[in-house]
Formats: sequence, structure tokens, C-alpha cells
Amino acid sequence: MPFHVLTGAFVHESNTFKKGETTLQDFRDDVLDLGQAAIDRFGDVNEELAGFVDAGRAGGWRITHTVSAHATPGARVSREAFDHVAGLICDGARAHRDSLDGILLALHGSMVPSFCEDGEGELLDRLRAIVGPDLPIAVTLDLHAMATPRMVELAQIFVSYKTYPHIDMRDTGLHAGKLLHAAMQGVSRPVTWRAHRPMLDEANAGRTDVPQSAALYARARAHEFEPGILAVSVNAGFAEADILDAGPTVLVTHDAARPGADARARAIAEALADTIWDQRGSVANDFLTPAAAAAIARGFDAGAGPLVIADYADNPGAGAYGDATALLAALLDAGATGGAFAPMIDPEAAGILHRHRVGDRVTLDLGGKRDPAFGGAPLRLTGTVQHLSDGTYTGDGPILGGITHSFGPTAVFRVAGIDILVVTLSGQMLDLQQVRTFGIDPARLSFLVVKSMQHFRAAFEPVAGKVIVCDTGALATPQAHLRPYVRVRRPVWPLDRAGF
Repeated sequence: MPFHVLTGAFVHESNTFKKGETTLQDFRDDVLDLGQAAIDRFGDVNEELAGFVDAGRAGGWRITHTVSAHATPGARVSREAFDHVAGLICDGARAHRDSLDGILLALHGSMVPSFCEDGEGELLDRLRAIVGPDLPIAVTLDLHAMATPRMVELAQIFVSYKTYPHIDMRDTGLHAGKLLHAAMQGVSRPVTWRAHRPMLDEANAGRTDVPQSAALYARARAHEFEPGILAVSVNAGFAEADILDAGPTVLVTHDAARPGADARARAIAEALADTIWDQRGSVANDFLTPAAAAAIARGFDAGAGPLVIADYADNPGAGAYGDATALLAALLDAGATGGAFAPMIDPEAAGILHRHRVGDRVTLDLGGKRDPAFGGAPLRLTGTVQHLSDGTYTGDGPILGGITHSFGPTAVFRVAGIDILVVTLSGQMLDLQQVRTFGIDPARLSFLVVKSMQHFRAAFEPVAGKVIVCDTGALATPQAHLRPYVRVRRPVWPLDRAGF
């Protein structure tokens, strides 16, 4: 008889400092696909579910896929949204409990619901109440997971991404699936060891284009060839979530049936965690002020490609509002022209622009409406409507290739020689089609602002003449002391430097 495996994806990165909640509608606006519809959409792209399908095909499994649910990083997940999606997965487990051989889940690792601090642990706890303590459960995690002790107690197998920008989602899913297959066969008895350090996150947030951080993942891969070591996951953590168990972790899944594997797993985890701690002051990014970034943009020679300016602090992918105005204001004040700014997440402004036609001249208040204390107040601007769209795009780059998403009603608003992509739904810049679809061609620009910390590099760095990074003081600012932490264990680096 083929193994019967229940699969599901429930992915959210929760910024606990952001106002409001991530609602069920936010999941519907992004991804909330059931069963075969999810497999049809994600079964052959760079996504964990595709890796699950690959493993199932190789192992001859019968897969029952429950749901794929993703929402753009944002505020805590509402109880309604959590209970709905977790309920779909748990209902599947309940309905097939008697025939299941294993469960394979794509999670993030930094989901914080409104009613608890550990969304992944809560989901796993609910599943264990249905299937019992022994059924093999394998979990994939984002590289920015905050892996809690509860999570490690409730699932046997963990495999995290090893790239940032994340380009190994399918490989990660396949790896987890292979380990689950071996566990179902009885070939291995997987257990996971966890090491943690008192930091908000790894010094470079897990950037795999920075030598010190890249070396951590190279070591992890090398250890996976050792006898009895099944997966080594270096989780950089997520500084924008204030929870008791915040911080970077190393998870080593090993075969407890193999003599010596437990001790070796512990040694690997602690050694990698020690390196993370020892490198805590080695930050690679040079964070420019908006004025400094604008000055470079004004005089930039784009002969080799545009200047790409990453608005690090207003990254929607870290739960920031995506409507910070400080950098746009600085560019306008500096007289920088011939560039673009993407995106400005402002549903109100997008709605106003959609009441006009291409070519119309419009005056409106743009950005800064969610929390002006982080990134600046609204700007009163006059410009011309260049493009109107429903916001749908299909990626063609390393992260979003073949995947269709939408910004919702979208407009390109030209103000003083800068084309501003004004969108309704939140999303960070991951793919060139997120601008090209709307008539913005990077090859014709002097500069391009992208709201992203690091993921933009996969698609935008190859076409850039130069890349610089800006701290606009928005919600994901690298200046962690500007956020009011109350839950994380203290002392913690870098908030309590004097404590170490």
C-alpha cells in the first residue's frame, strides 16, 4: 500500500508592532487555495508544495492536500483567520486519521496570532491532539523562523531554506519530503535538537550574499553529509516580532536510532549558534539616510544600469506598512528625476487615481497614512496618471517565476519626473514583472526605489548599475531600539549591549 501523506501550507510572518490584524480577507487577497486548486497553482513552481509533490511522486505516495494559505507579512493573524486555516488542516487530519502515515507542512516559523505567541506551535499542538504523539510530522520553515521549543517538541523533522533571497523553496520541500519518507519506512527515527542565542536576529538577517552569513549555510550543508545528520537549519530570526522566544536558532534533525547522532547533533547546533553570537556585530549593510540616498540618485550615471535604492525599513515583506514617504520626499527635494518608486501602498490614493484617466493631472495626498511616526507623513503631490491596471502580474524571476499575484487596483503616477507605482494590496518587490507589467522599464531609468530588504537582489541586482540601501525610519528600521519591545527575554542583543 502507498504511504498516505497529508500536506498543507500556512505561511505568515507577523510584525507584532504593526497596527491592526492580518485578516482572513488578507489571505484570500494573497493565497487561499484548497486541495487540487493549490496543487494546480503551485505544484510545478519554486514553492514548497512542488517539492512535496516531487517527493510524493518519487515515493509513490497518496497525497491529500488540505490548503495553501499565504498572506503578505503584516500584523498579528486574527483568531478568525488562524482558526479557519488551521481548521482546514486539522479537519483533513481528522477525516483521514486512520489511514495517515505522515504529515508534511509548509510553515513560516514566525507567525504570531492575536491570541498567542507561537502560531506554528499552536497548529502542531492541535494536530497532535488528533493524530497522537507518534505519527511523523515534517515541517519546512522560512530562513527567518523563530523556532520555539514547543515546535521542536511537536514535530520530528524540520528543514529551513538556506538562501536569502529565498530561491530554494522547492528544494526545501523535497528535502523534508525525503526525510518524511524515510521515517515512514522506519529507516530512521528523526528527532530535532534546538540551539538558541539571546539576539533579535542574526547580524545580517541570514543574507547568503554576505561571506560571514553564507559560511553558516555552507557549514550546515556540509554537516548534512555526516552519518545520522538529516537536516541542519540555520534560522536567522525575525526582529520585528516581540515574543518571548524571539531570536536566531539552529535546528539539527538527526536519526536518534544511530549511535552518537544525538551528541553530534547537539555539538553542531551549539557550534553554529556560537558563531552567530560571535559575529553579532558584523553588519554588512551601509544604511544611508534618505537625503544621502537622494543625493546619489540625483547625479547617478545609469550607463551600466539604474541605481537601485532599497528602502530597507519600509519593506512590506517584514510587515512594514509600505507607505513611508521619507525617501520620496528626499528625492523630490533633491530634484532627482528619471526614476521610479515602487511600490507606494496606498489604497485610498489608488482609488482616487482610478477615478481618472491616463493623462489626467491629479492632486492628492500620498502615503504616510498608517503611522506617520514611522517613515513620514502624507505628501500633497500633483502629477499625471501614466498607467491604470487591475494590478495582476506573473513573475518570471528566481523567486516568483510562473506565479501570478496581484497588487489590486494599481496606477503609475508621475510626479516631477518620478514614476510612482501606487498599489492597493501589500507586497514587496521580488520580481522585475512587478514594474515592467505596469509600463516601468528599469533599463530606461536613472534610479529605481524598491521597498525590500534583500529579496529584491535576486531579480533587480543583475540589472542594476549600483545598489544602495536606505533606512527611512519606517517600521522595519534596523534601529531596533525605536520599536517598543516588551515580551522578548532580556538581556538581548542589540537592545542591551551593556548586558554582554
